[in-house]
Amino acid sequence: MLKEVIATRYITPLREGGSLPGLVEADDLGTYVMKFTGAGQGRKTLVAEVVCGELARRLGFRVPGLVTIGLDPVMGLGEPDQEVQGLLKSSGGLNLGMDFLSRAIGFDSLAFDVSAEEAGRIVWFDALVNNVDRSWRNPNMLVWHGDLWLIDHGATMIWHHHWPGAQASAAKPYDVSEHALAPFGPDVASAAAELAPLVTEELLAEVTAEIPDAWLADEPGFDSADALRHAYAQPLLARAAVIHERIKGIEAVGAGKGDA
Repeated sequence: MLKEVIATRYITPLREGGSLPGLVEADDLGTYVMKFTGAGQGRKTLVAEVVCGELARRLGFRVPGLVTIGLDPVMGLGEPDQEVQGLLKSSGGLNLGMDFLSRAIGFDSLAFDVSAEEAGRIVWFDALVNNVDRSWRNPNMLVWHGDLWLIDHGATMIWHHHWPGAQASAAKPYDVSEHALAPFGPDVASAAAELAPLVTEELLAEVTAEIPDAWLADEPGFDSADALRHAYAQPLLARAAVIHERIKGIEAVGAGKGDA
């Protein structure tokens, strides 16, 4: 399971994110970007962050370390911002923390070059988890110490918001035409050859085991947390073998660049 820490001080909200994550200090003296169970889509967003973040790490991508953060809602009493106060009060218990990458800068395609190999690996991974939030408008990537880091995977695996339609949703193609890395000529075929064989039942069981039971409780249609963990793993296992054949839009991007 993920390391658990306790929030000791709320520093400031990070208003770049729609769910209003916050910067906090914890009892291990670490500083974390904290995402709250009381925000937006609630715990499902945090589950997506864990599954995708831990899967990405095991596949060799650079992602911030994850922890669970225990929050006492009393911490919200001293916050002057009413929105922040309400969020803290409604998020007592376990929340999610990500290592704060101090002085990292947002990815800018005009300032940072990406190889076709690295672009292909990231595009393939985003297709696998159906990440709809890595566009040129909002890349959700940081440059830290000269390397590209992936962040913010809450808007992935959209099928988990409607489990009865999960199989059909997971079978849909992935449109990469507005992906932040599409202009770099992503080599998706090489990425699939390298990464798809690594996505096994054993690996996905290891990844989904990191999800706290509290975030899986009382999901309609499932009689246990482990049954729900299995449901998270199955679409990813099925997609890994074929998703490279269902990535759409790279050709259109290439044609657009040539016309320019």
